[in-house]
Amino acid sequence: MIVINPRIVLASVISLLVLSACNSDQQTKSSTPAAKEAVEATVNGIAISKSRVDLIAKQSADAGQPDSPDVRKSIIDQLIIQTLVVDEAIKKGLDKSQEVREQIDLMRQSALADAYVQDFIKANSVSDEMLKTEYERIKGTIGNEYRARHILVKTDAEARDIIAKLQKDPASFAKLAQEKSSDTASKAKGGDLGWFDPRRMAPEFGAAVKALEKGKISEEPVVTSFGYHVILLEDSRPIEPPPLEGIKTGLTQQIQQQNLMKHLDDLKSKAKIEMSKGPEAETKKPETDQAPVVPAK
Repeated sequence: MIVINPRIVLASVISLLVLSACNSDQQTKSSTPAAKEAVEATVNGIAISKSRVDLIAKQSADAGQPDSPDVRKSIIDQLIIQTLVVDEAIKKGLDKSQEVREQIDLMRQSALADAYVQDFIKANSVSDEMLKTEYERIKGTIGNEYRARHILVKTDAEARDIIAKLQKDPASFAKLAQEKSSDTASKAKGGDLGWFDPRRMAPEFGAAVKALEKGKISEEPVVTSFGYHVILLEDSRPIEPPPLEGIKTGLTQQIQQQNLMKHLDDLKSKAKIEMSKGPEAETKKPETDQAPVVPAK
């Protein structure tokens, strides 16, 4: 079964409507394609050009539908139906609707903006030197990963009681984790969390782990949204970054995006932008005869 992305074909429909809205003699003019322009079909004298079919076929291929004679036939069939529908819409004067005109303008702006972005990316290619520089910068921000155990309980008092027991017998950490921890994923392993990047943990937990010395147990309960943690830091080591070749594509896209955002910010800073003031939002005043609400302690 051949499936054509409706968004891809929608762009063609809008372009048909754009041409129609700009010229009331669209039907007459469209029946005469530009010199040497190949035509795949005509609908009531309206030409469906090969270039339009080529464009939709390419966009469809980019979306995962390989180009083939069957795909092109399906595209042409849909364009024939849509050309008929557009023609009927024009006869009903729908192209004069303000809402439709706004949609057409938005589609036109979107197409132009996308073309500009693609042109910018093409004109500002990412060099190997830029990739190496960004790779080294990222390597410097990676930091360490840690191996730790924890015991998670519901109350501060429970956590402090466990800390007191561990101060007397640090070697009992795994046993206490199996008995007391509410973290079902780690309690069976004596609270062992394995190796982890602290940035992937709750912020309070990650900060507490980084502050601990190897072999030490947190002296105070560490509070997160999950509860109260008692933490034992077993080891730490620098995080080994993936090789540059393994992340080259993603890193290239990241640099392209950074360059584009910088360029767009520059365009915005140089533009004369005037914001029209909308109606001021009314500030709802509290009823004077109501007592203030006091939060429960």
